[in-house]
Amino acid sequence: MATTKKTTTTKKSTVKLTKERVISLYMDYVLENETTPKTVYKFCKENKMTEEEFYQFFGSFEGLQEEIWTTFYQKSVDLMHKSPEVEQFESREKLLTFYFTFFEMLTANRSYVLFTLKEHREPLKNLSQLKGLRKKVVGFAKGLIEDDNKEKNVKLFQRNERIFSEAAWLQTLFLLKFWMDDNSPQFEKTDVAIEKSVNTVFDVFDNTPLERVLDFGKFLFKEKMA
Repeated sequence: MATTKKTTTTKKSTVKLTKERVISLYMDYVLENETTPKTVYKFCKENKMTEEEFYQFFGSFEGLQEEIWTTFYQKSVDLMHKSPEVEQFESREKLLTFYFTFFEMLTANRSYVLFTLKEHREPLKNLSQLKGLRKKVVGFAKGLIEDDNKEKNVKLFQRNERIFSEAAWLQTLFLLKFWMDDNSPQFEKTDVAIEKSVNTVFDVFDNTPLERVLDFGKFLFKEKMA
């Protein structure tokens, strides 16, 4: 009796491939293998996609890594604006809300963030993936100050948009490093650092810095000596 020979074929994933799906697969790969994929070919093969499909969304792993950070940013902003009252906040409260939401987003992805920011020994290599995030944060801060300045008729009381937005980016880097080193329950100390640093930056630009600066300085000194 003749037997019919069965052929087996590799089934492609039935899950629709999207930019978000590729990002999720990449983050899972990094966390499960404790390293970044060596080639696009290997990454695609393990995740049942073609290189052509990968390149529809990203030109390289570097571009994908940048997109992860801008996705963190965009999701944070989207969550912020789900609360109608945010539109009524002053710029100080909006920046506080952004940072609290952004670092909640990072905390939900802490294992990936810690790995990717400590992957290389040279800090600059690790920070290169933040280029897209920097543009977003600078633009966000600039928008806040533009809105504030429209309400201030006297030029003397207007804030410098460029300087403030760059200060906001430096503040973001400081808070990121602080959060990475924070071992407190539920990252309580990071919340304190966010509030104190935002208040300090705004008070500096309002020309009333002394009390806030001293308070923030004491806080940093206490954390460094703890």
